[in-house]
Amino acid sequence: MMIRFKLGEMIEKKQFSEGRRITINEVAAATGLNRMTLSKILNLKGYGTGTETIDKLCSYFGCRVEDLMVHMDDVDEPPV
Repeated sequence: MMIRFKLGEMIEKKQFSEGRRITINEVAAATGLNRMTLSKILNLKGYGTGTETIDKLCSYFGCRVEDLMVHMDDVDEPPV
């Protein structure tokens, strides 16, 4: 089991609704989060982060936790 962040999808959704490009640098500046942290969330499978980071991202995107992340079955886990 693992948690998968939908940060890329949230950025795309915000870009579409605002009709403009949104960069990781912009998200970092608006949330106060480190750009490297955001990059890890986007690119590292199974990356873990704290509740403060999740809270800041939810506030920025105006979303709920379940909009930002999803609990997934591990694909390498054998069927029960």
